[in-house]
Amino acid sequence: MKKIAFSSRLTFILKTLLFSYLLTAGLLLLLALFLYRFDLSEKIVSLSITGIYVIATFLSGFLMGKREKSRRFLWGLLCGLFYFLLLTFISVLVNHTFKGIDSGFLTTLILCCSGGMLGGMLS
Repeated sequence: MKKIAFSSRLTFILKTLLFSYLLTAGLLLLLALFLYRFDLSEKIVSLSITGIYVIATFLSGFLMGKREKSRRFLWGLLCGLFYFLLLTFISVLVNHTFKGIDSGFLTTLILCCSGGMLGGMLS
Protein backbone atom coordinates (compact mmCIF):
# COMPACT_ATOMS: atom_id res chain seq x y z
CA MET A 1 0.00 0.00 0.00
CA LYS A 2 1.37 3.39 -1.03
CA LYS A 3 1.66 6.14 1.56
CA ILE A 4 0.29 9.53 0.61
CA ALA A 5 2.52 12.51 1.42
CA PHE A 6 1.37 15.13 3.92
CA SER A 7 1.48 17.93 1.33
CA SER A 8 -0.67 15.87 -1.03
CA ARG A 9 -3.27 15.33 1.71
CA LEU A 10 -3.24 18.99 2.67
CA THR A 11 -3.68 20.01 -0.96
CA PHE A 12 -6.63 17.64 -1.34
CA ILE A 13 -8.23 18.93 1.88
CA LEU A 14 -7.90 22.48 0.58
CA LYS A 15 -9.46 21.43 -2.73
CA THR A 16 -12.40 19.78 -0.98
CA LEU A 17 -12.85 22.87 1.20
CA LEU A 18 -12.82 25.08 -1.90
CA PHE A 19 -15.42 22.79 -3.48
CA SER A 20 -17.59 22.90 -0.37
CA TYR A 21 -17.40 26.69 -0.16
CA LEU A 22 -18.26 27.07 -3.84
CA LEU A 23 -21.20 24.74 -3.28
CA THR A 24 -22.20 26.77 -0.23
CA ALA A 25 -22.04 30.01 -2.23
CA GLY A 26 -24.17 28.55 -5.01
CA LEU A 27 -26.77 27.15 -2.64
CA LEU A 28 -26.91 30.42 -0.68
CA LEU A 29 -27.47 32.33 -3.92
CA LEU A 30 -30.28 29.93 -4.77
CA LEU A 31 -31.73 30.45 -1.29
CA ALA A 32 -31.54 34.23 -1.77
CA LEU A 33 -33.45 33.85 -5.03
CA PHE A 34 -36.12 31.78 -3.26
CA LEU A 35 -36.26 34.32 -0.45
CA TYR A 36 -36.80 37.12 -2.96
CA ARG A 37 -39.31 35.18 -5.05
CA PHE A 38 -41.37 33.43 -2.37
CA ASP A 39 -40.90 35.68 0.69
CA LEU A 40 -39.75 32.83 2.95
CA SER A 41 -40.00 33.06 6.72
CA GLU A 42 -36.94 33.57 8.91
CA LYS A 43 -37.28 30.07 10.35
CA ILE A 44 -37.20 28.45 6.90
CA VAL A 45 -34.19 30.52 5.89
CA SER A 46 -32.35 29.61 9.10
CA LEU A 47 -33.06 25.90 8.64
CA SER A 48 -32.02 26.11 4.99
CA ILE A 49 -28.68 27.70 5.91
CA THR A 50 -28.05 24.95 8.45
CA GLY A 51 -28.96 22.35 5.82
CA ILE A 52 -26.56 23.95 3.36
CA TYR A 53 -23.73 23.70 5.89
CA VAL A 54 -24.47 20.02 6.49
CA ILE A 55 -24.71 19.23 2.76
CA ALA A 56 -21.44 21.03 2.01
CA THR A 57 -19.53 19.32 4.82
CA PHE A 58 -21.06 15.95 3.98
CA LEU A 59 -19.83 16.18 0.39
CA SER A 60 -16.43 17.40 1.54
CA GLY A 61 -16.11 14.48 3.96
CA PHE A 62 -17.38 12.09 1.29
CA LEU A 63 -14.73 13.23 -1.19
CA MET A 64 -12.01 13.01 1.44
CA GLY A 65 -13.18 9.56 2.49
CA LYS A 66 -13.07 8.37 -1.12
CA ARG A 67 -9.47 9.49 -1.34
CA GLU A 68 -8.34 8.06 1.97
CA LYS A 69 -8.93 4.37 2.42
CA SER A 70 -8.43 4.21 6.20
CA ARG A 71 -9.85 6.30 9.03
CA ARG A 72 -12.31 7.88 6.62
CA PHE A 73 -14.54 9.15 9.43
CA LEU A 74 -11.60 11.07 10.93
CA TRP A 75 -10.74 12.65 7.59
CA GLY A 76 -14.39 13.62 7.15
CA LEU A 77 -14.46 15.05 10.66
CA LEU A 78 -11.33 17.04 9.87
CA CYS A 79 -12.94 18.46 6.72
CA GLY A 80 -16.03 19.47 8.69
CA LEU A 81 -13.88 21.07 11.39
CA PHE A 82 -11.81 23.02 8.86
CA TYR A 83 -15.01 24.15 7.12
CA PHE A 84 -16.36 25.42 10.45
CA LEU A 85 -13.10 27.14 11.42
CA LEU A 86 -12.93 28.97 8.11
CA LEU A 87 -16.60 29.92 8.45
CA THR A 88 -15.91 31.29 11.93
CA PHE A 89 -12.81 33.17 10.74
CA ILE A 90 -14.77 34.83 7.92
CA SER A 91 -17.57 35.72 10.35
CA VAL A 92 -15.10 37.37 12.74
CA LEU A 93 -13.49 39.27 9.85
CA VAL A 94 -16.85 40.58 8.67
CA ASN A 95 -18.20 41.45 12.14
CA HIS A 96 -14.82 42.60 13.58
CA THR A 97 -15.75 40.89 16.85
CA PHE A 98 -16.89 37.65 18.43
CA LYS A 99 -20.12 39.38 19.52
CA GLY A 100 -22.11 37.97 16.58
CA ILE A 101 -21.31 34.43 17.69
CA ASP A 102 -24.25 33.21 19.75
CA SER A 103 -25.62 29.99 21.19
CA GLY A 104 -25.83 28.51 17.69
CA PHE A 105 -22.03 28.48 17.57
CA LEU A 106 -21.66 25.10 19.27
CA THR A 107 -24.61 23.65 17.35
CA THR A 108 -23.08 24.71 14.04
CA LEU A 109 -19.74 23.22 15.08
CA ILE A 110 -21.39 19.89 15.89
CA LEU A 111 -23.41 19.88 12.66
CA CYS A 112 -20.41 20.71 10.46
CA CYS A 113 -18.22 18.06 12.11
CA SER A 114 -21.02 15.50 12.05
CA GLY A 115 -21.81 16.18 8.41
CA GLY A 116 -18.18 15.73 7.42
CA MET A 117 -17.80 12.59 9.53
CA LEU A 118 -20.96 11.05 8.09
CA GLY A 119 -19.74 11.81 4.58
CA GLY A 120 -16.43 10.14 5.34
CA MET A 121 -18.11 7.08 6.83
CA LEU A 122 -20.48 6.63 3.88
CA SER A 123 -17.79 7.07 1.25
